[in-house]
Order: sequence, then C-alpha cells, then structure tokens
Amino acid sequence: MIYILAVSILLVLGMIILGIVCIKRGLKGKNARRLMGINITALFGLLIVATILLMPISANAAPEDAAGGNGEGLRYIAAALSTGLACIGAGIAVASTGSAALGAISEDSGLLGKTLIFVGLAEGIAIYGLIVTILILNS
Repeated sequence: MIYILAVSILLVLGMIILGIVCIKRGLKGKNARRLMGINITALFGLLIVATILLMPISANAAPEDAAGGNGEGLRYIAAALSTGLACIGAGIAVASTGSAALGAISEDSGLLGKTLIFVGLAEGIAIYGLIVTILILNS
C-alpha cells in the first residue's frame, strides 16, 4: 500500500513538474499533450490497479444484533424524502417567483427589496425540509 501511495505521489508531482517544464520551454501542441496524456494515463491506471488490489477478498454479513430493523431504514428514507421533496418544491417556487421578480424589477427597479422577500420565502421551503430531516435523524 505504501508503494502505491508513493508512486501516485510521484506521478502527481511529475505532472506538476511536467507542466512547469512545458511552460518554461514553450512546448505546445502535440508534444505537450502527448506527455500530459502519458502521465494522466499512468496515474489513472495506477489508481484503478490500486482500487482492485486493495479491495477485500471476501465480505461477511453483519451480525444480526448490529443490523438495524425496518424502522431504521424507513427513518433514512423519510429523511431523504423530506429533504429531496422540499428542495424540489423550493426550486419550483424560486423558478416562478424569481422570473416574476426579474420581470417586475426590469419594469420598476424600486421593487427590488419587495421581490427579494418573496424569493427568500420560497427558498425557506428547502430550509424547512432540512430542519425536518435533522429532527427525523435525531429522533
């Protein structure tokens, strides 16, 4: 594992040094692209090989007492739904109020403060969903 880390650090440093050398020498075009391509390919190849080699060979199931029941899973689903649906609703609300506010501001710039309040109220829907999610996860 230490060898993989050392080689990846060397490849990253090599990429940085290669970029500096290309800039100082004025390398452009195919030569610079080819050198960078070789370095990037080597780095990502090493990362893929490291990922495959460092994966555990077998996975064991969690003990029965460590696994949560259906209530635990449903709690996470409820938290995800409350955040997701609140953000979707806030996005729809901001889209309509934001475009209306932009039209009103383009006609009369004195309405800027009033329209920002409506857009802020629409964004508050997402914050309320986040608060509900925090309450669900802390219960």
